[in-house]
Amino acid sequence: MKNYDTLSEAINDLQLRGYTYDFNLEPECLKCASLELEMHPEEFKVDELHRFEGMSSTDDNSILYAISSKNGVKGTLVDAYGVYAENISEEMRKKLR
Repeated sequence: MKNYDTLSEAINDLQLRGYTYDFNLEPECLKCASLELEMHPEEFKVDELHRFEGMSSTDDNSILYAISSKNGVKGTLVDAYGVYAENISEEMRKKLR
């Protein structure tokens, strides 16, 4: 797995490697608006994850997931971590660890 200096560098590289869709985190699933697709924890896997810490503030902490679905859809999910992490189900939390 590669190490990246910035979130944008990581996203650009993952897009070049086929992770072209953007996922949004919902309490029970991941959603891809452009495909009108919902994926529940049993329908996807986390291929890579990368953590980034803000230089000036801990409020800028984020995590980038490279995700692939069982049907071949690949994309990225960017989320905060720590105190500002999204409120999600325990099943989703376990999947994204």
